Amino acid sequence: MKYLQRLGAVTLLLVLTLPAQTLDRAEALWKARRFKEANEVFLALVAKEPKNPDYKVRMGRMAMDHTEAAYATDLFTEALAIKKDHAGALVGLALLASENFDARAADLAGRALEIDPKLLEAQELLARIALEDNDNLKAAEQAKKALTIDGSSVQGKAILATIELLADKKDTAWDPHTARGYETIAHFFVMNRRYEEGIQYFRKAIELDPQLYSARSKLGVNLMRLGQNEEAYQQLELCFKNEFQDAATRNSLKLMDSYKNFVTFTTPRTVLKLDKKEAELLRPYFQSEMDRAMSTYEKKYKLKLEKPVLVEVYPNHEDFAVRTLGLPGLGALGVTFGYAVAMDSPSGRKPGTFHWASTLWHEMSHVYTLTATGHRVPRWFTEGLAVHEETAISPDWGDRLSPDVIGAIKNKKLLPVAELDRGFVHPVTPGQVIVSYFQAGRICDYINEKWGWDTLLAMLHDFGAGEATASVVRKELKIEPDEFDKRFLAYIEADTKNAVDHFDEWKKSLKSLVEKSTAKDWDAVIKEGTAIRDLYPDYVEEHSVYEALAEAYLAKGNKAAAIAELLRYQKIGGREPESLKLLAKTLEEAGRTAEAADALNRLNFIYPMDAAAHRILGGLWLVQGNVKGAIREFAAVLARNPQDPAQAHFDLARAYHADKQTEPAKEELLVALEAAPGFRPAQKLLLELSTTPVKRQ
Repeated sequence: MKYLQRLGAVTLLLVLTLPAQTLDRAEALWKARRFKEANEVFLALVAKEPKNPDYKVRMGRMAMDHTEAAYATDLFTEALAIKKDHAGALVGLALLASENFDARAADLAGRALEIDPKLLEAQELLARIALEDNDNLKAAEQAKKALTIDGSSVQGKAILATIELLADKKDTAWDPHTARGYETIAHFFVMNRRYEEGIQYFRKAIELDPQLYSARSKLGVNLMRLGQNEEAYQQLELCFKNEFQDAATRNSLKLMDSYKNFVTFTTPRTVLKLDKKEAELLRPYFQSEMDRAMSTYEKKYKLKLEKPVLVEVYPNHEDFAVRTLGLPGLGALGVTFGYAVAMDSPSGRKPGTFHWASTLWHEMSHVYTLTATGHRVPRWFTEGLAVHEETAISPDWGDRLSPDVIGAIKNKKLLPVAELDRGFVHPVTPGQVIVSYFQAGRICDYINEKWGWDTLLAMLHDFGAGEATASVVRKELKIEPDEFDKRFLAYIEADTKNAVDHFDEWKKSLKSLVEKSTAKDWDAVIKEGTAIRDLYPDYVEEHSVYEALAEAYLAKGNKAAAIAELLRYQKIGGREPESLKLLAKTLEEAGRTAEAADALNRLNFIYPMDAAAHRILGGLWLVQGNVKGAIREFAAVLARNPQDPAQAHFDLARAYHADKQTEPAKEELLVALEAAPGFRPAQKLLLELSTTPVKRQ
């Protein structure tokens, strides 16, 4: 383990003069960041007094400081096994839980306060959690309680200062004037997606305490998020060299080392960053959707962006995950940092589980809503608008009604609109984030239906002016938030009544249907499938009724019925590539080539990594006269290193020829003949192009 080479003279003197194996010596070594030696002293103390929980708690706190969360958790748990009401162990667990936005943090802090009402850290943590939930009144109340316990409470002051600073008050009487205080303020600016301001507060923190490596690491991470990679690397490397090696620090350094594997494409208003291995394939599709989204949003949000939007696409999901570290409520598909978007590549997810185009439009919506409000829009509203936009562009995009959402509606677990941010930040169940995305999106759908798009825009501008959700609802919808909640609940219950009422019946029947499908009892599949299909029509995941019915109908030779089921599957939003390819195949066999091409084109927005699908779509579009589309699809085949390169180059040559691009067509034919000199179709077309007389102007 590496240690700080320079220690303050007083600290060093203290360490050298204290007797061995005392708590004071362990604490002094810890303060000097000599973690290995401090740990040895702690272990000796524990060995001497194994039933003393205090030693384990202090060891746990040192482990937290040394970014060893798992070790710290074990130590706090061991301390509680010795003394079940140890307030220090409880608050240690609460602090660890809060780092992951775990809803248990508040309960643990509350239990610690019951044991010790004067435990400052627990009270400060409750204030922090309330502010993370965007509950300013509760946060202020809890922070003032902390100041009652200790009038110099750094975190109490920092919370009160943050409330005023986020409201754009330039100066605050609560300014903590401490490194830890500024680190807390920075945390909340980052949480509210105000990254540039957060960076400034991290800088203030490390100016006051250059060895506050938790703040320095977060500074580096947020510089990286905004594309300031050189300084980000310097800050993170400094942390690493000084024994601050948490996951964010280690993984961010590793991620920046991998940037050499990416290639960047720029236009006047976009920057697209792709892995070299898939850049040739993905660039046309991503560029097209970026341009289309920006043109749509400029009109909808009445906003022209001042600088280009950066989109980074990661084929390794773990690399993308590094970009989201420390942020709550993320769907782990994409994330937006102002003008920068990071997201998974379609190759980074299991085929059929990820609609990359829907994610891109979702994140691009954030670019506009964050910019329009100066990053002041509450989380629930920007997420709600982004979810709304997914299906606004195409009804089959976006996520369907999920079992988690059905359960939340059935059990009355939807949150009041004024408290909806809590569902993103501190979910009480694993599925609550998914439910919150759904609820926020449907709230925006509901407002758009009942009050119109201009009302949503007015609300967006109100949020940009710093108004809270409750006041915005009163101002723009002319009703109280409680009344809005009642009306929305009635709206959503009516809209989902069929699925909610029949969910248990459907779930039980689906299990039986899967068993009969496995046994190839096709008549039973058709009988049971048609009986339950419409009980929960949104379900298009694994073992969907639509796919089971299509398989059964095809087995019995009823292609028309199979096509009908697969078209329903496609329309609802089914994404399984093999099912969409099967739909295209059966449609083409039935002579419905335009619909077959449409099915394969939908697959491009889900999983564009399938060379065979590109070749079939290219052929369909070439026959239908969509030569530009055919060129793109045949080029995609080549980007996937086809097994038959001669055929692939010949296909692209045919498309260029149809588009009257003679020279590119010749070039492709020559490459085809290099790969297969005796390839007669290529020879014939090249001869035809070479003997075609040039028309004079």
